[in-house]
Amino acid sequence: MTKNVKSRRAKGRKRSFGWVFGLLLIVLIALAVLRLGKLDLGFLHKEQWNLTLVNSYNAVPDDWKVELTELKNGEKVDSRIYPYLQEMFDDCRSDGLLPIVKSSYRTAEDQQKIFDEKTAEFAAAGYSGDDAREQANKWAAKPGYSEHQLGLAVDIDSEDLSVCSNEAVWEWMEAHCAEYGFILRYPPDKEDVTGCSYEPWHFRYVGEEAAKAIMDRGITLEEYLAGQKK
Repeated sequence: MTKNVKSRRAKGRKRSFGWVFGLLLIVLIALAVLRLGKLDLGFLHKEQWNLTLVNSYNAVPDDWKVELTELKNGEKVDSRIYPYLQEMFDDCRSDGLLPIVKSSYRTAEDQQKIFDEKTAEFAAAGYSGDDAREQANKWAAKPGYSEHQLGLAVDIDSEDLSVCSNEAVWEWMEAHCAEYGFILRYPPDKEDVTGCSYEPWHFRYVGEEAAKAIMDRGITLEEYLAGQKK
């Protein structure tokens, strides 16, 4: 066998090994992401209600009960988070902004309506039935799998766009929310972990300790809880 033939075979083996290694790495990453989404954390809603995980793989606990406080505009939140939300809004207003909760607690029926409307939007854009629902699920969770049904999540906008933009309110919230126990729940470039597209308006109460850890490290609730289990 000539030296050139041996060299070509050696290079071929290296390429084959590299391809197999690359494929294995992709599989391991996919399994890790899937594991984050499917964390078995059902016990948390009893001992640490503020860390209850709801996402595409973890439904709202069957025995979840929530006492609600109604806001001035008719929206409702879990009474346990109301004082922190109010303090956050008061401080935001002191900085010249006008935050408002556009959406908060939802019933399963409310969530079904929103999901159906989003699915219809994608269907009208040319997606097939299953594909339309899959796309819709990135923006509006299926009933039973929405954080809004916990009463711990709020969608925040500017009350008056002539005074300040939505973006200005979102930027303030992202910078300060952890001080009051809230996190930006669906940050950019984390869709593979959360299952949701970037939502700069969606904030979730988790408590001050967890919020600071999550926001300081630039991680998600899923990643934080995975770290807590180790």
